[in-house]
Amino acid sequence: MALKNKDISNFNSPLGVRSKSPWTWIPTLYFAEGLPYVVAMTVSVIMYKRLGISNTDIALYTSWLYLPWMIKPFWSPFVDLMKTKRWWIVSMQLLIGAGLAGVAFLIPMPFFFQGTLAVFWLLAFSSATHDIAADGFYMLALDSAQQSFFVGIRSTFYRLAMISAQGLLIILAGYLERTTGNIKLSWSITFFVMAGVFLLLFIYHRFALPKPDSDKTLQNTNSSKIFKEFVTTFVSFFKKKNIGLALAFFLLYRLGEAMLVKIASPFLLDGRELGGLGLSTEAVGITYGTIGIIFLVLGGILGGIAASKGGLKFWIFPMALSITLPNIVYVIMSVYQPVSLITINIMVAIEQFGYGFGFAAYMLYMIYISEGEHKTAHYAFCTGFMAMGMMFPGMIAGWLQETVGYQTFFIIIMLCTIPTLAIIPFLKIDREFGKKKTPNPT
Repeated sequence: MALKNKDISNFNSPLGVRSKSPWTWIPTLYFAEGLPYVVAMTVSVIMYKRLGISNTDIALYTSWLYLPWMIKPFWSPFVDLMKTKRWWIVSMQLLIGAGLAGVAFLIPMPFFFQGTLAVFWLLAFSSATHDIAADGFYMLALDSAQQSFFVGIRSTFYRLAMISAQGLLIILAGYLERTTGNIKLSWSITFFVMAGVFLLLFIYHRFALPKPDSDKTLQNTNSSKIFKEFVTTFVSFFKKKNIGLALAFFLLYRLGEAMLVKIASPFLLDGRELGGLGLSTEAVGITYGTIGIIFLVLGGILGGIAASKGGLKFWIFPMALSITLPNIVYVIMSVYQPVSLITINIMVAIEQFGYGFGFAAYMLYMIYISEGEHKTAHYAFCTGFMAMGMMFPGMIAGWLQETVGYQTFFIIIMLCTIPTLAIIPFLKIDREFGKKKTPNPT
C-alpha cells in the first residue's frame, strides 16, 4: 500500500517524539554527505593539476585520502559510545566547513601542497565519520516504510552533491581563473564558497534535525564488550564461504577504473603538446563534472533496473564488460586528440554511462556477500575493501602515466580488463539473487 502524505510527514512519530518531516532534513543531510567526499576524491585532483602539481604526486597523495573510508568499519562501533549520532552529524559538518575554509586560506601559501593535504586528511576523516553517523541516524529517525520510501531521495541528493562539487564548483573556479587571471586566488575563492555552504548546512541541521528518543549515547555499554563483539563479527566475515574469491572480486573488478579516475581530469586539462586535450577548467567542469555525472547516474539507474529483471548472476558478466570496455574511448582520445567539445562530451558520456551500469553489479555483489547474521557490519567491511580496491591502484597511476605517456597508459588500462573478466566465472552466485520477486496470484 502506498505511503500517504501524512505518513511521510511523520509528525506522529512511532519513535516517541514529535519528529519533523523527513523532507525537511533528508535531502540536505545527504547533500552534505556527498559534497566532502567528491571534494576529497575529485575536486582536489583538478585543483592540484591547475596549481602545477605533477600527475605522480596528485595520484599518490590523493589516493591516500581513501584510507578513512577504507578503515571506517573499524571505528564505527565506537561512534555509538561517544555522544549521539545527531551530535556527530552537526559537529562533523562544522569541522568539514572549517576544513574547507582552511584549504582556502592555505592555497595562496608557498607550502600550499603540504598544508592543504594535511587539511584534506582532516576533512576526509570528518567526512567518513559523518557518513557513519548520518546513515545510522537515518535508520533511527525513520520507520522501515519511510526508510524504503526515502532511499531514492537520499541517493538523488547525494548525486546532486556530486554534480554541484565536480561540476558547478569546477565551472566557478574556471570562470574565476579566466576573469581574474590568478589561479590560486580563483581556487581559494571557490573553497571559501564551499566552506560557506557547509556553514549554512551546519546551522540548518543544528535546528532542523529531529531528536528521536532512540538516538542516545550507549553509556551503560561496556567498551570491551563492544570490541569483543566487533572482533567476533570481523572474524565471521572472513569465515564466509568463498570469501577469498569475493575479496579478489572487490579488489580487481574496478582495477582499471581505479587508475583511470585519477588521470582522466589531468588528461583533459594537460596541453595537447603533452598528449592531453588542453581543455579549460570550465570545460572540464561541464564535460566530466556535469555531463559525465548525469550519464553515470543514468547508467546506474538502468543497471539497477536490468539486475532486478534478470538477477545478478545473469548480468554480472555483461556489467563487467560495461565497466571495462568503454574505457577504450580514452585510448581513442589520446591517439586522435579531438578538438570538438561535442565529441569529447560524447566520449566521456559513453565511459561514464558504462561505469554506472557496470557498478550496479559491484553493489549487488556486496549485498550478496553481506547476507547473514551480521549483514550491516559485513556490508561495511565490503565497503572498506571497495575503498582499498580504489586506493592502491590509484596510488601508482600518476607515476605510471608519466613514465609511459597517456596513450600507453590508457592501453594498460584496457589490459586491466583481463583480471576483471577472469574472476567472474569463478564466482558462486544464487541464480535468483537480485531478481524482483513477482507476487503469487491469490
